[in-house]
Amino acid sequence: MNSRVNMAVGAFLGTIFVLMTVSIASDAIFHSAAPEKEGYTIVAETSGAGEAAGGAAEAPATPIAKLLATADAAKGETVFKKCTSCHTGDKGGPNKVGPNLFDVVNRPIASHAGFSYSAGMKDFSKGGSEKWDYDHLSYFIEAPKKHVPGTAMGFAGIKKETERADLIAYLRTLSDNPAPLPDPNAPAAPMPTN
Repeated sequence: MNSRVNMAVGAFLGTIFVLMTVSIASDAIFHSAAPEKEGYTIVAETSGAGEAAGGAAEAPATPIAKLLATADAAKGETVFKKCTSCHTGDKGGPNKVGPNLFDVVNRPIASHAGFSYSAGMKDFSKGGSEKWDYDHLSYFIEAPKKHVPGTAMGFAGIKKETERADLIAYLRTLSDNPAPLPDPNAPAAPMPTN
């Protein structure tokens, strides 16, 4: 072999030796043992009923029909500002990351022209037979990914009932012919499932 090849191979092996030595030494110096007791214990929430499940019963949600009876569309307009980064509400307005929301109340789900809906939303629409009624809107706005698995909507949702009702009351006004408000005395609809 030629001396240059020998020097290159020697330099390579020497570098590997130095790196391994540093690695072993640093592991010995900075090694930390696993703690005897965890700092925080992660407890999974249970969805059992009441005290039998080991916790207090979850308060039932107020029906959206009852909330809409006292909702404030002016406050909902303020809440809608959270939506404007992805949606428009103007008549004939463009689609953005999400579809235009003008006349969304009682519109068939996944039906706005010119918008490419996710497969999850198309499945949820059941071929256009499902509509954005007040219950669907409320459940979806509360937790989009929970209500429509596979949706591309990355919004975390609006958990506060009154804020959600105000927003839906405002969305109702975004129409030439606003949908009638539901009967506040009607029984609550169960959360729709896929």
